Parts: sequence; structure tokens; C-alpha cells
Amino acid sequence: MYIQHITTEGERWDSLAWHYYGDAHRYQPIVQANPHVPLDAALPAGLTLAIPLLEQQATTEDLPPWMR
Repeated sequence: MYIQHITTEGERWDSLAWHYYGDAHRYQPIVQANPHVPLDAALPAGLTLAIPLLEQQATTEDLPPWMR
């Protein structure tokens, strides 16, 4: 399953990963879902990207108290 995202000027792969997954290092699924987009540092405005829905990550409430 995917979410459609239209880029704005200056967005980056890592900023999209942070926005959708809460982890800037998880950009690889987004890159893989959009092979038509070059791997530039910043994305141009107006691109339509497919953002894969990943499995639910643990929230702080799901963590034991010493890991919160």
C-alpha cells in the first residue's frame, strides 16, 4: 500500500522518511518505490512520489519505562 506525496521545493529523501516514518534513516523504501526519480540531494517541486506504508513502529507508550 502507498501514500501519494507531491514534493515541494527543497524536500529531501531523508526529510520524507522523517515525516512519514519518524526516522530520517529509513528513506530506502521510498527510494525503491520511486525508481524513476534521480537520487539527487534535493528533490524538485511537483514530483509525485509513492510512499510505502511500513509496519507500525513501536511508539514510546509501547516501550518499557527505561527506554522511553
